[in-house]
Amino acid sequence: MKAPEIPADEAQRLSQLRALNIMNTPAEERFDRLTRLARRLYDVPIALVSLLEADHQWFKSAQGYEPKGSPRNISFCGHAILQDEIMIVEDAQKDARFYDNPLVTGEPHIRFYAGCPLRAPGGAKMGTLCIIGREPRQFTEEDQATMRDLAAMAEAELVAFQTATCDELTQITNRRGFMTLGQIKLSRK
Repeated sequence: MKAPEIPADEAQRLSQLRALNIMNTPAEERFDRLTRLARRLYDVPIALVSLLEADHQWFKSAQGYEPKGSPRNISFCGHAILQDEIMIVEDAQKDARFYDNPLVTGEPHIRFYAGCPLRAPGGAKMGTLCIIGREPRQFTEEDQATMRDLAAMAEAELVAFQTATCDELTQITNRRGFMTLGQIKLSRK
């Protein structure tokens, strides 16, 4: 298994990701709607909106997959954010980076993966919109164009979340942001 490399702009990437104030927030219908749509469009068992922290991958939305995240060093999405375009793995068992990855040899038994990088407003790649299959498959140009559109919608929702919870001028968490953070903290007790 080949662990994903760390991007050269990692500090900036993490700063832009954290500025969104979205990490570890509860599931939201607006993201779940996109991953449900991706599952149906591509007829795959799993679709995710994944955001990558320093050592962990966290799922803002997960359809068909129970865990809320995984270690970054085994994540396919960690590799995908290193690319400018969609990363496609047609058969993970035949890919030198992934054939012995625990996500391939064990649950969820990934064979096919396609992940489109999601960019923060500052341009850093913060995560992916991805689909996962348990059978090898090809991913056509039309499939890729549709995924780019879905990823653009996910990016717009991430920006909308930031706009709703941060003051535009000061970039300080606003009242709604404090309420959201408070609800998250209370729900963990």
